Amino acid sequence: MITLKKNIDNLFVNWLSINFVLIFFMILVGGLTRLTNSGLSITEWELFSGVLPPLSQSSWLIYFDLYKQIPQFKILYPSMTLEEFKIIFYWEYAHRIFGRLIGLFFLLPLIYFYYSKKIDQKYLIPCYLIFFLILCQGFVGWYMVKSGLVNDVTVSHYRLSLHLTIAMIIISLIFWLILNFKNKKNKSFFNFSKKTFPYLFLILLIFAQIVFGAFVSGLDAGRIYQTWPLMNDSYFPDDFILKNYLDLTNFENHSLVQFYHRNLAYIISFYILILGYFTFKREKKKFYKTTIVLFLILLIQIFLGIFVLLSGLNISIASAHQITSIILVLTAIRLYYITIN
Repeated sequence: MITLKKNIDNLFVNWLSINFVLIFFMILVGGLTRLTNSGLSITEWELFSGVLPPLSQSSWLIYFDLYKQIPQFKILYPSMTLEEFKIIFYWEYAHRIFGRLIGLFFLLPLIYFYYSKKIDQKYLIPCYLIFFLILCQGFVGWYMVKSGLVNDVTVSHYRLSLHLTIAMIIISLIFWLILNFKNKKNKSFFNFSKKTFPYLFLILLIFAQIVFGAFVSGLDAGRIYQTWPLMNDSYFPDDFILKNYLDLTNFENHSLVQFYHRNLAYIISFYILILGYFTFKREKKKFYKTTIVLFLILLIQIFLGIFVLLSGLNISIASAHQITSIILVLTAIRLYYITIN
């Protein structure tokens, strides 16, 4: 009986770990889909169809003709050939197929664990929430795509940020559940105390930065002010005219959004340095390793962010910058987890 329980536990944590890896790569593919402007190549929802890619020349022409009807093709790529279209099509196709795979791989074992009753409900309840968010993510993805099919050449940066934020919440929930299960704990994420709040606030800051990163990506705001540390020759963007304080909430303005993204990075860097200083000053030795890892990832993230601009938005560097943000928030979550008794 003990051996059976151990096998079931191993199966459960391995299932969670594989889902974690799948979603990690899903975010990577999603980021590349955006960076290559491929997200609007499939203009229909195709919830149940579209499992197979076009298998004939006539099928390819149907998809290509549908793409030709949207503003992105008419304004940005009017000379695109069918062969060029196939490249962006396959990025979006891979993104959608990956989403279906994750949904099925999460649902089917979850049904087994539910009916086998071998896993404590306190670990299964978060799984129900995760699966609900996975379903929501599919609808939000289509809601995002729809925003770029009628009046714009790209998707709404607000909807893009929502899509990315949900993905980050899903992978964070899975990571937290793995930590709980491996440590045989049931720590609640929202654990407010004087000791835990500084670390919870750090996670909030990083999530806010990810949202602004999505704004920058969705607006292609990185295409302006490709200099550092100044934005051309000034700290504040010189093409932004402040008429009243409400203008500071204009998240449609490319220059302002990039300004916020840069400065939130400075705030996060300074905040992590302060946390690290007090960690070592007060000799919180159990925090040492994770704090050092957090600081190293932060340095990598900073350098990648700078080189994304200086390289003229190199896709490989931009993708690495996005992936490092995932690792950064997960490391911050790990540090926060340690603080909870």
